[in-house]
Amino acid sequence: MTSTTIEPSTGAASSRRWWALVTVGLAQLMIVLDMTVVNIGLPAAQSDLGFSDGSRQWVITAYSLAFGSLLLLGGRLSDLIGRKRTFLVALVGFAAASALGGAAQSFEMLVGARALQGVFGALLAPTALAVLTTTFTIPRERARAFGVFGAVAAAGGAIGLLAGGVLTETLSWRWTLYINAFIAAVAFVGTFLFIDSAERTGPRPRLDVPGTLLVSGALFSIVYGFSNAETDGWSSALTWGPLALGVALLVTFVAWQRRAAHPLLPLNIVLHRNRGAAYLAVLIAATGMFGVFLFVTYYLQGTLGYSPIRTGLAFLPMVFGMATAAQLSTNVLLPRFGPKVLVPIGLGLGASAMVALTRLGIDSSYAADILAPLVVLGLGMGATMPAAMQTATLGVDRHFAGVASALVNTSQQVGGSIGTALLNTLAATAAANYVATHGASSGAEAAVHSYATAYWWGAGFFATGAVIAALLFERRTTEPVAVPLPAAEPALAH
Repeated sequence: MTSTTIEPSTGAASSRRWWALVTVGLAQLMIVLDMTVVNIGLPAAQSDLGFSDGSRQWVITAYSLAFGSLLLLGGRLSDLIGRKRTFLVALVGFAAASALGGAAQSFEMLVGARALQGVFGALLAPTALAVLTTTFTIPRERARAFGVFGAVAAAGGAIGLLAGGVLTETLSWRWTLYINAFIAAVAFVGTFLFIDSAERTGPRPRLDVPGTLLVSGALFSIVYGFSNAETDGWSSALTWGPLALGVALLVTFVAWQRRAAHPLLPLNIVLHRNRGAAYLAVLIAATGMFGVFLFVTYYLQGTLGYSPIRTGLAFLPMVFGMATAAQLSTNVLLPRFGPKVLVPIGLGLGASAMVALTRLGIDSSYAADILAPLVVLGLGMGATMPAAMQTATLGVDRHFAGVASALVNTSQQVGGSIGTALLNTLAATAAANYVATHGASSGAEAAVHSYATAYWWGAGFFATGAVIAALLFERRTTEPVAVPLPAAEPALAH
């Protein structure tokens, strides 16, 4: 095992830790923003560059495929070559890819830039969480830090909708990409000033190449399959073929990890009861949340006629609810009640909010019918996400903090892909059936009916997640045993 010197909690050291939190928070915000901010500017980009409706999805899919498939590799690389070094490389790469996309003069250039964003995002996201995990080791400080980080992770999508609307309407769709360069520049300076390099004195870990290829192929196939489900339907070979291949590769990966000398993901990280429950909670929460962003946005703009900026502003009460609940849950409720109580309550609040959204009609108003469910949803996700993220990385050996953090991001990404594909398909089917029953003139009512179908399914996801969390989480949060490192040669400093 390696020996680690824990810095005393002096005023200066504590101040550096909180500035480090600001730095990793900016990186996390940039990652989550990019999942929604580009969506708002996509119609303008399509008009400017002249690509077809059928090609439009690849601006989103290129990012998702690269990001989702490389997350575990990115997390492990941060363990191997050092988190500060990895963080700096990822920030520069993400900023450069964003600038390239903003300057794109063709559809191919834009898609290529988005794929590069995904590559560096897969390096950046798990490294940010790993830095947080290894920086905040004092329980009270750790709770506060994860409260902030979890609120950013949960609310970033809604902030992205607002930022995308403002940037597209006031400047250009290109600024939905350019903005990342400015955020990354601030985070880069903060990394140099406030994030310390760790000195490794124990064994040098090795990269599990077969495991990396297996899990990257599995995640690529799964995300690709769900992406195709949105456009080609569930009966298409381009949907079930990649999904079946992804499952087969994932099973093979698990079998390999049981015998690998230097596993990419030691299975006792996942098989610890609390951690496994936390990863499932993140996946289920992401499945429902992406559906909310998607269909509430459609409803506000398509049915109520909101502008992009007004749509973004409509989500702000949900963001405030998330931020409030995140701090209250991690600082007060989680230490007292543990995730077994807090996560099911949060997911239950999410389910109740989704049920309330099913009552929306073509004549509903924001103040009377939408505001309260969004606030309740924000409170629920603010209780769920930080608690699950903190539990998912609790007690992991610091040399595996990157890959354990990557698994959190992977759960969130795969959950989002499942939610987007599945809810889109269910909504489209419901709309088609409604028009077939009520006639072609019922388009507006069919759209609202399809959104209600998606909300009911989202409520079902949250309710199922609440039951699973209540059953799986331990009654008391125990500190898991750290994953031991395999013996190897002496390592270099990083």
